[in-house]
Amino acid sequence: MKIVCVIPTYNEKDNIVKIIEQLRLLYPELFILIVDDNSPDGTGTIVGKMKNSHLDVLHRKSKEGLGKAYLEGFHKALTDGADIIIQMDADFSHDPVYIKDMLAAIEEYDVVIGSRYVEGISIVNWSISRLFLSWFGNVYARLVTGIKINDLTGGYKCIRRHALEAIDLRQIKTRGYGFQVEMNYAFYKCGMKISEVPIIFYERTKGESNMTKTMVLEAILKTPFFRFKKYARRTLN
Repeated sequence: MKIVCVIPTYNEKDNIVKIIEQLRLLYPELFILIVDDNSPDGTGTIVGKMKNSHLDVLHRKSKEGLGKAYLEGFHKALTDGADIIIQMDADFSHDPVYIKDMLAAIEEYDVVIGSRYVEGISIVNWSISRLFLSWFGNVYARLVTGIKINDLTGGYKCIRRHALEAIDLRQIKTRGYGFQVEMNYAFYKCGMKISEVPIIFYERTKGESNMTKTMVLEAILKTPFFRFKKYARRTLN
């Protein structure tokens, strides 16, 4: 069973070494794939010097959005033989300790989400305005998509290989944080079993968030149109 952790980065030099070291300590057999968007602070270069049999880096030429970074990371992980893919942030907002819970749950499900909202609101050090924006975003996404998932916008996930292979990933066009909603909707439309495990989400202490108003607007405007797209991959018999 090959498990690959895909982590997109942009200017994460203050966090990347520590997150890699913690993942290695907790899960020695885990394969780590860093997808770096040509970070000006040299994040990709730092990881390149650390490369080994369980750590690789995919250097992208420019910053094209979270969605495209993850899609390229998924493609490489699948090509490299991943059975299970974990997606997470590099800034410790996603505590690596919860991977064990997601791996336990993935034995019975196709997709497992590390959820901030399955047991109330489990977020540390966010402003009231950001909390409201995130909460409203999830309520809005649930109403529009009809999916009964508490944390549709969460980016901490554990995904089985066949769940990604069931989706025509060429149909995934959202580039910002709406990417998480679109992927969850695609899994849902393709009949995947989705579960949530509770996590505590921590605001980053180093570096700057890459979320912008444009990303929020993109998610709001594009979500209603997910219903009109066909996500299932066509197979030839």
